[in-house]
Amino acid sequence: MLQTESLKFAYPGGATISFPDMSLEQGGTLLLQGVSGSGKSTLLALCSGLLAAQHGKIEVAGQDLSALRGAQRDAWRGRAVGFLPQKLHLSESLIVRDNLALVFFAAGLPEDAQKINAALQALSVSDLAHRKPSALSGGQAQRVALARAVLLSPQIIFADEPTASLDDDAAAQATSLLISVAKRCGASLVIATHDGRVKTSISQTAQRVDLQKLSQIGIQPANNKRGVL
Repeated sequence: MLQTESLKFAYPGGATISFPDMSLEQGGTLLLQGVSGSGKSTLLALCSGLLAAQHGKIEVAGQDLSALRGAQRDAWRGRAVGFLPQKLHLSESLIVRDNLALVFFAAGLPEDAQKINAALQALSVSDLAHRKPSALSGGQAQRVALARAVLLSPQIIFADEPTASLDDDAAAQATSLLISVAKRCGASLVIATHDGRVKTSISQTAQRVDLQKLSQIGIQPANNKRGVL
């Protein structure tokens, strides 16, 4: 589950961003909508513990994030959260299989080859296990990144603009795949997007939250030095 209350955040030199309250039951789907620069990526970073909220409460999978610090927060994220970033961040120096193995290191767990093989098989990329990311197509790379995100059967999956660089057919497949994988894991799913194709393909029963354009509330994107708006 996911619940936020009175959540606020400010980058150095920027005005405070106030986010709407959210509540998502376990296994539910939430579509986080807004144009580029509206704070979608910042909100995902806050809810996954990559950024620390300066005001308000965030509870994810029964965990109050304000109670976690440093390595403790990283270990929790590795176990409970699956994150599919807009930039997939696959290490070019490692083959696909070893990119997935890094998940265990981040979570402070021993490597489990059986789980790696099962995740690759579930996403139909077993034959890519020994390739470098540079040898993958865009769709293949995204499937590998999704296999990495769900490797430890997370309780919640965050996907940041998952269709931004895909054509119509690939975008539809990516959205469908996200929903089916989350359902298989029993995980909640939060998709941040400004892509109208995703909005029309997501079930009308999914919750939807709209964010304002940051410039409308006094935030200048140039002040965001971390580039995660």
